[in-house]
This record gives sequence, C-alpha cells and structure tokens, in this order.
Amino acid sequence: MPGFELINDKEYLECKQVLKKSKTFFRMGFDKLRHKIFKVIEFEKKFNNYFGVKYSLGVTSGTAALRVGIASLNLKPGDEIITQAFTFVATVEAIVESKCKPVCANIDETLNMDPKDLEKKINKKTKAVIVVHMLGVPAKMDEIKKICKKYKLILIEDTAWGCGGKYKNKFLGTLGDIGTFSFDHAKAITTGEGGMVVFREKENYLRGKAWHDHGHENNPNFPRWEDTRKSSGFNFRMNELQGAIGIAQLRKLNFIIKCQRKNYHLIWKSLKNLKGVTERRYSKQSYISADALIVLVKNKKLAIRCRKFLLKFGISTKILPEAYSWHFAGLWSHIKEMRKKNFRKSLKQSEELLSRAVSIPIFVNMNKKQIMNIHKALTLALKKSI
Repeated sequence: MPGFELINDKEYLECKQVLKKSKTFFRMGFDKLRHKIFKVIEFEKKFNNYFGVKYSLGVTSGTAALRVGIASLNLKPGDEIITQAFTFVATVEAIVESKCKPVCANIDETLNMDPKDLEKKINKKTKAVIVVHMLGVPAKMDEIKKICKKYKLILIEDTAWGCGGKYKNKFLGTLGDIGTFSFDHAKAITTGEGGMVVFREKENYLRGKAWHDHGHENNPNFPRWEDTRKSSGFNFRMNELQGAIGIAQLRKLNFIIKCQRKNYHLIWKSLKNLKGVTERRYSKQSYISADALIVLVKNKKLAIRCRKFLLKFGISTKILPEAYSWHFAGLWSHIKEMRKKNFRKSLKQSEELLSRAVSIPIFVNMNKKQIMNIHKALTLALKKSI
C-alpha cells in the first residue's frame, strides 16, 4: 500500500505541466488551450505499454472501474454475476447498480474465490464472474478461466489490491476479458482517487469509454458539444491532475513491488517458526504484489488478541480483523439483494477462514525494528492464549 509513501517532486513536475502550461483539467477537448498536453491519455498509453494490453481507460475510482467494465458488456437486468465472499463491498455494489444479481462464491485457503464453489453457483442466468485478487495474492486463475470457458462466461478481474502482481508471468488484470484497478490512497500506486479499466476486446472498450462519458463517442468530425452518441452513461472521467500523478507513480511500480515483496518475506521469515501461525496459501506460480501478509491463527478470539498486541507495538493491521464487516459479504444485509434466507450460512466456509485471519500491511519503508516488533507482538499474543 505504499504509493503515497513515495510522492515527491516527480508527481509535482507532472502536475506542474497541467497547472502552468495546459491549465486544462478536463481530459479531452480544448485543444487550442492545452498545448498538446493530455495527461490522462498519456497515462493510459503508458499503462498499455507497462501491462502489455491494447485498451486502457482511466476513471475516477476502482468502484467506477468495475461499474464501467460491467456496463461495457450490455448485460440485461436480472443477469447474474458471481463474485466472492471476501472482497470490498464495492464489488457487489457495482453489480447491483448495474441491475444485475450478485451471487457470492466461497473463498478457499488462498482467501480468494474457491473454483469448486464457483462452479456450483453457475446457472442459466449466470453471465459473468468477477474474481478478486485480495490483498496482493492471485486467485486460482487456471481453474477459474477453465470454468469460465466451459460455461461461456465473461471473466472480470478486480485487481484493486493486485496491481503489479503476476500469475505465470502475466500481469494480474490482463488474464481475463476485463481487468479493473484502483488508485486510492491505500493502493500500490495512487492518484488520490482513481482507477483504470483494461479491455481485451475493442468493442467493449469503445462501449465502456462512451458510457463513462455520458455516451459521448468523441467523433472527430464534430466539436464536443455536437458530438454523436449511441447510449446514455455517467461521468466517471479521470481528470488531468490524476493522470499526471498516475504517470509519475507508474514509473515507481517496479520498485514498489520489489520492496513490498522483500519486506513480506522478511516478516514471514521472522514468524514462520511460531507455533499456531500459518501463512495464507498461494501458488508457487504466483508473483504476489505483497500488499499485506495474512496469517491464520486458531480462532477469532486469538485473531483479535493478535491485533491488540500489534497495536501496542505500533503496528497496524489491514482489514482483518478490524474491517471484517466491510469485506465479508455475509454481513451485508444493508444491501437488499444480499438479504437471502440462509445466505450467511451458505458462506460458512469463508467466515471460518476470515474470522481467524490477521492481516499485516506491507510498506516500502519498513525497518528491522518494525519487523522485530511484529514478531514480538505475535509471540506475546500466542503465549497469552495458552
């Protein structure tokens, strides 16, 4: 989560071009005023080059990225989209706002989508799957892609926490039909608020691009106020200052992931011999972005105690266990579509795993003392449980 840690004069210099020369914050148009400075378009092109994709679209947030991605598919009201029980509430909100029906599959030992439960949840109304690479660990993409191919389902990757991670040497977010990214304050790279959608198919890209801009087709034969349109939409346009910051942050992504991975492995090396602590599982073919290190302990009570001891040593936790209610679908009764009989009971497998998980955030700037304090805190917490 260290994008904000590395903000310096590089971001300032990119923004300075907008503030001093272009003076245009709108991502398109006003060509005579902006001196050929188009920061969002430049960010999208650099994102394409970095991730090896053809079509990227900058938007206002990770949530907007999901909503735009779904809108590009032309699904019908009542169509079902399967996602997973462990994700931020925005994943389900985007499905609901699209007038589709959310269905939640359980997670497995990776704390990502359980492919076996995914296949059980598929029916004739299922049209798409949103898999989430939670906190920097890739889901079981081979199995999930195979299932989607078998049932002819669109695969969307929610890569909000996985930017820069890879599976079998391919970037997360580029393995499915659509990939979505978040650039908020707590993500690997940040634009304050912001997001990106990447598309495999040009047709989906063009629909998504128009939909995120009130249906504008940006027809080069007409000025913007006379532009053509084929659909309605909303305003989810990324602005030029966000694009400028994104350009500078993207240059730092390799360094960020390298540091996160180094610190992740140093922390786990200090913890792996503690009795009663197991590491979250992930494939050897995964190149984790290492947003957080999640360990599993005996039960919920012990997980809460671990957090208390970590806080005493000045170490925070991330999502688990403190923000559990925002990231476990079984507790979202405030969403009408999630108030189904026995819904929480159907996610018992997920709840059992999440209730005893402790998530330690990874930063670029971590020192030996912090790593030592993590070890001390968990050692004491585990001793108190005996």
